[in-house]
Amino acid sequence: MAFDQPNVEKIKVAVVMGSTRAGRFCDTVTAWLMSAFEGRCEFSVQVIDPAELPMPGWADLQESAGVAELRQRLDDADAFIVVTPEYNHSFTGALKTVIDMAYEEWQAKPVGFVSYGGVSGGLRAVEQLRLVFAELHAVTLRDSVSFASAWNRFDEHGQLREPEAAEKSLNRMLAKLHWWASALRDARQQRTYSQVA
Repeated sequence: MAFDQPNVEKIKVAVVMGSTRAGRFCDTVTAWLMSAFEGRCEFSVQVIDPAELPMPGWADLQESAGVAELRQRLDDADAFIVVTPEYNHSFTGALKTVIDMAYEEWQAKPVGFVSYGGVSGGLRAVEQLRLVFAELHAVTLRDSVSFASAWNRFDEHGQLREPEAAEKSLNRMLAKLHWWASALRDARQQRTYSQVA
C-alpha cells in the first residue's frame, strides 16, 4: 500500500490512556504503542491522557473547559485506540468518565484496544468496553493487542522483550483500523451519522 501519496489524507488517531493511578504502567504500554507509529505516514496520532485533563467535579461537568477540550479532541479523531489496564476484572473509573463525557464524538468511528494486566492481559476489561462502545454506536475491532503479566514483558527501559508477536498483532490491528477509519470517514462525509434516523 502506498500511503506516501500527497493527496492521501491521514487517518487521525486518538490514543486514549485508561489509567490515572500514580506509578501507572499505562505510560510504558502507551510509549511502546506510540513508538510503533514512527514511520507510519498513513496516521497522525495524539494522546489523550485523563490525568492531564482539567476535569472538574461531577456537578460542573457540562460547563467545564476541560470537557469541551476533550470533546473537541475526540470529535477531531477518525479513530481511537484505548490503552487499558484491568482493575478488578474491569476497566477504570477514569476511563469510564472520559468515555461518558462525549456521545456523538464517538459515533461511527472504529475503536482498537491495547490491554494489559495479570493473567488475563486486560481482556476482561476489553470485553466490557466493547459493550460500552456498542452503546455509543462505535465500531470495535476484533483484533487487539494484549499483554498478560505485562510487568514481566517490558524491561527496565520500557523496551518490550520478545516483541515479534505483539508487533504482528499491532500491525494487523492497525491495518483494520485504517480500513474502518477510511470507510467510515467517507461515509460520514457523504451523510452525517445523526441524519440516519
